[in-house]
Amino acid sequence: MSLFNHYKQLLGYDNIPEFLNKYIFDPKLIRLSKIGYFCGMDYASKDIYNFKEKISRYEHSITTALLTWKLTKDKKATIAALYHDISTPCFSHTIDYMNKDYNKQESTEEYTMDILEQDEYLKLCLDEDDIDFDDIKNIKSYSIVDNDRPKLCADRLDGIILTSISWMQNISEKDIDSIINDVTVFINEDQEYEIGFKTSSVAEMVIELNNKININTHSNYDCYMMELLASITKHAINHEYILYDDLYIYTEDRLFEVLNTIADKDLKIMINKFQTIKQFEIPEIKIEDVKDRSINPLVSGERFENQKSFQY
Repeated sequence: MSLFNHYKQLLGYDNIPEFLNKYIFDPKLIRLSKIGYFCGMDYASKDIYNFKEKISRYEHSITTALLTWKLTKDKKATIAALYHDISTPCFSHTIDYMNKDYNKQESTEEYTMDILEQDEYLKLCLDEDDIDFDDIKNIKSYSIVDNDRPKLCADRLDGIILTSISWMQNISEKDIDSIINDVTVFINEDQEYEIGFKTSSVAEMVIELNNKININTHSNYDCYMMELLASITKHAINHEYILYDDLYIYTEDRLFEVLNTIADKDLKIMINKFQTIKQFEIPEIKIEDVKDRSINPLVSGERFENQKSFQY
């Protein structure tokens, strides 16, 4: 069994709670099954990225929702978790690079409210469950699902696990078991619900996994490849081969199909470079203020770094 399937089984992916089951068939969510979790790098040179498993934003949405349910048994928070990435465009955070939003990487969330407001399928499901749409639309109001770094949330922890499985390839079944068995919910110093860990050893492991991710998302090779795909996309938009809004409508397969049929020499050169470049060919690139992905989780209700400082 793959590590990703093992993780999904731990969360109950094959036995999704009955109340949640109908939501996962929302067409606007199903589109995310054709949006990769790794920002378009599934299509990049295999000499640069050699992902162990293909993971979609749809699968991430479901695992984040199941993790939220496992920890809270809160239907509203779980539905919010399921829809937290609903506005993800093709190539995900690469489009934030295109928009020069390197630090927050939230520019692609601008359509979230519009997409939710126009989602009649979601509203029908909410009506059936007697849940007010207003209780769901502000996803960031659920601190268990989404909160500011260095705090931990379901979206962030799920992302650490998925990235460690497929990109970093430095996590085992035993590690995943330890994390899921140890994670719990606390009230943090801001009187918010926040997920954390019962034991410092598991917290330290998650911090180490996250630090490896942070190093790679700040690496020269990742910044270069993100910028290159951003330049490809911007070129296509500027020449009106595609519209910016198409990024929120197309699947990634469809978008690459369109890009590869365009008779534009410069575009073809960039796409070929993106798909064939070798590690030694990547030039030095400097991008200021790339997002810091550091975390400082709670352990037994206290910040890990505070406990560590006290111990020393």
